[in-house]
Amino acid sequence: MTTATLAPKRRDLKTERPQRSQRRRGTSPYPLWFHIPAGVFFLVLFIIPTAASFYFSLTRWTLFDVEFIGLDNFVQFFREPALVRGFTNTFIYAFLTSAAKVVLGLMLAILLTSQIIARGFLRSVVFFPVLVSTVGIGVTFTVLLDPFDGMVNQLLGMVGIAGPGWLTDPNLALYTVAFVDVWKGVGLATLIYIAGIVAIPQEYFEAAKVDGASAWHNFRFIILPLARPATVTVVILSLIGGLRSFDLIWSMTGGGPGFTSDVIASVIYKQYQAGFFGLSTAGNVVLFLVVAAIILPLSYWLNRKGSES
Repeated sequence: MTTATLAPKRRDLKTERPQRSQRRRGTSPYPLWFHIPAGVFFLVLFIIPTAASFYFSLTRWTLFDVEFIGLDNFVQFFREPALVRGFTNTFIYAFLTSAAKVVLGLMLAILLTSQIIARGFLRSVVFFPVLVSTVGIGVTFTVLLDPFDGMVNQLLGMVGIAGPGWLTDPNLALYTVAFVDVWKGVGLATLIYIAGIVAIPQEYFEAAKVDGASAWHNFRFIILPLARPATVTVVILSLIGGLRSFDLIWSMTGGGPGFTSDVIASVIYKQYQAGFFGLSTAGNVVLFLVVAAIILPLSYWLNRKGSES
């Protein structure tokens, strides 16, 4: 009797799987006209400006004149003396800030999803810097980190420590800006991790408790694997933000002292300031290709590893 009732269910499952895969591949629940407004929006605001950027990168242009010069802008851009330093700083800045946001965001999310006093208020405090203007934060920290009159060095001086030139020392400037970037952006990473952790069913933790699992086992075998989509999101967003970072660096150091904290975006901006519009457009195209070359394979690999696990 039992086998007679189970057999038809197995046959139904076999027939349902192809139907589901066919539904995913071929059909949409919406008619074609429903996608037209979004398609027009995407075409006007994304496809056309991107295509225009690729075209103007091959020209010498001003507001009144356009001259096609082929790949000369790219040749000249790769001869830029500050380019190697800019690329090196960009990669250091992007990977350093991304790694710090992943680690700190996960730790803060675990703390702020536990049963602690004033949990809602503490979540607001962590997220508050995300809401503040990046330039405003840059100017504020520039004043706080002044080597002579800044509050940070004055506090260090009260305990007998001579504070360094946080933004004037060539060996410290980039890392100081990266620290401020992490402070400003870790709130968003924490928020994403909190959403991922609270979505984990409590039955897993209750079953682990019955089996005598420790806090480390809960973190290693429940939170870490099941919060993987949140980790992928934080890694991708942080890395994209780090690779194209400009406003905080420019407001705090202007790429200095010298060229020691220059990144690719600040090198491009300096070319715009000098009036080399075609050259700076070519730099933007190079930056776009570099970001795409890093993010697309990384996103594919992270998502594939998540599906396998």
